[in-house]
Amino acid sequence: MTDQPEKLDLISHNLPADKTAELLRLFPEIRTEGDKIDFDKLKLVLGQTVDVSKERYGMTWAGKADCFKTIQAPSTGTLLPAPDESVDFDTTENLIIEGDNLEVLKLLQKAYLGKVKMIYIDPPYNTGNDFIYPDNYAESLQTYLEYTGQVDDEGKKFSTNTDTDGRFHSRWMNMMYPRLYLARNLLSDDGLIFISISDHEVAPLRSLMNEIFGEESFSAQFVWKSRKYPDSRAKTGVSTDHEYIMLYARSQTGVLRGVERDETKFANPDNDPRGEWMSRSLLGLATKSQRPNLHYPIVNPITMHTFTPPENTGWRYSQDRMQKLIETGCILFPDKPDGRPREKKFRADLQNEFVAFASIIDDVFTADGTSEIRELFGEDVFDFSKPSSLIHRLAKQGMDEDSIVLDFFAGSGTTAHAVLDLNKEDNGSRKFILVQLPEPTENKDFPTIADITKERVRRVIKKLSDEEAGQLPMGEVQDRGFRVFKLAESNFKGWDASAPKDGAALAQQLELHIDHIREGQTSDDILYEILLKSGFPLTTPVEKIELEGKAVYSVAGGGMLICLEKELTLEVIRAMAEKKPQRVICLDLGFAGNDQLKANAVQIFKTKEVVFKTV
Repeated sequence: MTDQPEKLDLISHNLPADKTAELLRLFPEIRTEGDKIDFDKLKLVLGQTVDVSKERYGMTWAGKADCFKTIQAPSTGTLLPAPDESVDFDTTENLIIEGDNLEVLKLLQKAYLGKVKMIYIDPPYNTGNDFIYPDNYAESLQTYLEYTGQVDDEGKKFSTNTDTDGRFHSRWMNMMYPRLYLARNLLSDDGLIFISISDHEVAPLRSLMNEIFGEESFSAQFVWKSRKYPDSRAKTGVSTDHEYIMLYARSQTGVLRGVERDETKFANPDNDPRGEWMSRSLLGLATKSQRPNLHYPIVNPITMHTFTPPENTGWRYSQDRMQKLIETGCILFPDKPDGRPREKKFRADLQNEFVAFASIIDDVFTADGTSEIRELFGEDVFDFSKPSSLIHRLAKQGMDEDSIVLDFFAGSGTTAHAVLDLNKEDNGSRKFILVQLPEPTENKDFPTIADITKERVRRVIKKLSDEEAGQLPMGEVQDRGFRVFKLAESNFKGWDASAPKDGAALAQQLELHIDHIREGQTSDDILYEILLKSGFPLTTPVEKIELEGKAVYSVAGGGMLICLEKELTLEVIRAMAEKKPQRVICLDLGFAGNDQLKANAVQIFKTKEVVFKTV
C-alpha cells in the first residue's frame, strides 16, 4: 500500500500516447510487452487496406519529418494571468493570450480538446516580408523566452521568410503544419476552420489541409473580392483583387448555417388559399443528351399553347411530376406562346428557412478594415486588418450562439471585434480565444502587436457599451470582457537532464528542488498552471474559501480543491476530504519534513475516494 500521492503532470497533453491508446483499444491483438505496438500484426489485421507500395499519391517537403517531432515535443510552459491588462477578469469567459501560438496550442490541448466550434485564422501569406516564426521552430518555448527577454538571449529570433531562401515554401509549411495539426484536436466534432490565404500559398495550404483533416473534410474555397478598386501599380498588368478563405470541417456534421431566405419575394396577389408564394424558374441544368427525360413539351390546358425547354437546360422536374403541378395550379403559364412557364412555389412548402451561403464574397473590402482601425485609434496602427464584418459573417455561419471561436493568428483582434458585434446583434453568448505573438511595432504607444490586439478589444467594448448605455433591460448584461494570459516558463523548476553528472552538480540540482517553485511566482500564477494542466479551461469558476485557517481554492463548484499553503495540517486535510471533491491538489512543499502527514493524507483521501495529487 503506497503512502505517496501521485504527482501532477506538468507537461502538456501527450498526443502520441492518446493515439497509441486508441489503436490498442481498437486492435488489442497488436499489443506487445510494455503496451507497445506490433506493426507487423497491425498490417495483418488491416489486410489489404495497408498501402505497402513505394509509389503513392502524397505530399512531402524538406523538414516534414521534423514537424512530427515538433508536434510530439511536450510543452513545459505555462500561461500567467495578467488581471491588470484584462477587462472583468473575474467574470469574463473570453481570452487573449500573448505568446507563440505553437506553444500555446500545446498548452490548450488538455483543457480545450474538442471544445472549439470554429477556428478562424489569417496566417502569414508568405510574401517574403511576413514576420512569422523562429529560425529554429523546434525550440519554441526557449526561443520565445529569449525573444521576449524572459531568459538570456542566445541569438534566437523570429524572422521573415525571404524568397532568396532555398526552401521558401518548405519553411512556411514547417511553420503551418504543426499548428494546424494541433488546432484540429481542439475542434468539436461539428467544428469548422476558416483560413484566409492568398495566391502565394493557396495550393500548399490545400494540400496540408487535405493531409491533416482529410480530403473528404474540404467544404469550400471562398473567393473574397478584397480590393474595391483595381491596382494600377500592378507590375504584371493584372490587378489581384481577391484572396481566398478555405473552409474545412472536423467531420461531416460540420456545416454552415446558411443565409436567411428573402421573405420579401413571397406574396399572395391572387388570394390563393394555400398562402403566400413566389415565382421561380422551371429550368434545370442538364442538356438533352445528359437527361433526355427532362426534355419534353408541356401544354397550357387553357390556351393549349405548347412550351419546350432550351436544349442546354431542360425542365427541373420529370414529366409525371410536372403534370401533377399543372393539375394543381402550381405552374404559371405566360399569356404569349413565346414566353416561359414558371413555378408557383408556396412558402408553406419550403422545408428550410435558409438558403446556401455563397462562395463568392464581393461586398466588403480590406479598405473597410483599415477604416475601422483608423476610427478606433485615430491613426493607422495596423496595416491590412481584415474587416470585422467579414469575420462577423463567417462567425454567424460557423458558430452557435454560445460556442467558442479560436483565432491563433489574432493580429489586431478583428475576430474578437466581430464576435462582440454579433453577440450584440442577436444577444448571443459566443466566446473568443485570441493568441498573438508580441511582435514589435514602431509605435511607441503600442510597442507590440499584442498590445494593439488588447487595446482594440478594449475600445470595441467601450464603444458597444457606450452605444447601449441605459438601453439594456434591468439585469441583462453581456460578457464584454477578456482575461489576458502570457506565455512563460513553468512556475515549477524542472529537473535539468542536461546538467553535469558529477556530485557537485547533482547536489545543486537536489538543493534547487527542496523548494521547486520559482521565485516571484504568485498564488494565482500557480493556480492557473494547475488548472490548465489538470484539464480545466482558464475561465473555470474558482472560489477562494478558508478551511481550518488555510486558504483553499474551490474549482468548478467544488469538483476540485487546490491548497497552495506551504504548511499543511491534518485538520485542513480532513476538512478538504469531508467536502468529497473529485480531486485534491496540494503543494509537495506543504508536507516538507513531515512524511507521516503525507502518508495520512494519502489514506484519508483514499478512504473518501478522492484522487489526491501533489505538485
